[in-house]
Amino acid sequence: MVATLAVACGLAVANLYYAQPLLHLLATSFHTGSGSVAIVVTLAQLGYAAGLLLLVPLGDVWQRRRLVAGVLLLAALALAASALAPNLVIFEVAALLVGVTSVVAQVLVPLAADLASERRRGQVVGTVMSGLLIGVLLSRTLSGLLAALAGWQFVYWFAAVAMVALAFVLRAVLPVDRRSQELSYRALLLSTLSLVRSEPVLRRRSLLGALGFAAFSATWTTIAFLLSGPPFHYGVAVIGLFGLVGAGGAACATLAGRWADLGWAKVETLGFALAVALAFLLMILGRAQLLPLVAGILLLDVGAQGIHVTNQSLIYRLSPGARSRINSAYMTTYFVGGAAGSAGAGVVYGSWGWTGVCLFGAGLGLAMVAAWAWDASRRDASSPAGSPPTQRRG
Repeated sequence: MVATLAVACGLAVANLYYAQPLLHLLATSFHTGSGSVAIVVTLAQLGYAAGLLLLVPLGDVWQRRRLVAGVLLLAALALAASALAPNLVIFEVAALLVGVTSVVAQVLVPLAADLASERRRGQVVGTVMSGLLIGVLLSRTLSGLLAALAGWQFVYWFAAVAMVALAFVLRAVLPVDRRSQELSYRALLLSTLSLVRSEPVLRRRSLLGALGFAAFSATWTTIAFLLSGPPFHYGVAVIGLFGLVGAGGAACATLAGRWADLGWAKVETLGFALAVALAFLLMILGRAQLLPLVAGILLLDVGAQGIHVTNQSLIYRLSPGARSRINSAYMTTYFVGGAAGSAGAGVVYGSWGWTGVCLFGAGLGLAMVAAWAWDASRRDASSPAGSPPTQRRG
């Protein structure tokens, strides 16, 4: 079941990222510039944030098997609309809806946490997240290859068919979970806000996640423009292959979950935050050199995905009966951060190019380090003498 959930998360979340290596093709197809078409990524992420806020909490009160299947079928319709879009405005609306319906992955991750024992929860979440991250990586590669073979529209037809198939598979194999809570939809959403107010770990980890994903999104929103221009002049298929460079992030996910289980969350958080900041210093050199660009992408994926899995391993310990709502609060903040990173990078790239994007991303990484240091100093100051320096709750 863990393997099934990992594959399903990868396929569902891939819908968000098919557009990234295609941005220069979309700009040509819709007769617009890089700044205008880059908003597609931002809209998809904002849609995802809306889905996280409005749909994911339902996993605590609705039977998740039915919820997942229904949302996947809606995702197929939104992807088909993307393939049929006659202009950029329609494509942007479809991208927003694709984002909303791609939240299936965030219904499945809390389900995996529910199925796992307390002792192995971090490892199981890390394994499922590895599948999700591999989906993120392969989506760019697959998108570039399919677009090179049959055009960008075929990418979205392929994804639509995949969502229909996935809906039927998960409807058949997911366990029936009996939901005992009887809350109105309004009360459900309000209880999500109450969790944010009452759980400081959730607030701290949401901030770190948002900053990390902002840095990640800033890179992948603009890298297609860098790679398609001088000095690289790569085609869409080669640009898509750059998604494979981040495989280290997926490989690191399971390790990050295991380390969190062992109580190393504080130390690994600092390490992953530093990795994000250092990655952009390497990528500045990547403006004209391939090797530091590749090394920087790898280090960025390790840092951003490692801190994300660490965050999730910790927040799922807070309230077992409210994991979908906890995930909703965390992931909404996470994707708002990603949308801000994409939007900011689009503006920065238009004015200052790749160097500006790298300085922007390095600043986000340093903000993560500063947030960690501020939080660590507060907790150390409030801890009684002799208390252990590493706190399991993050």
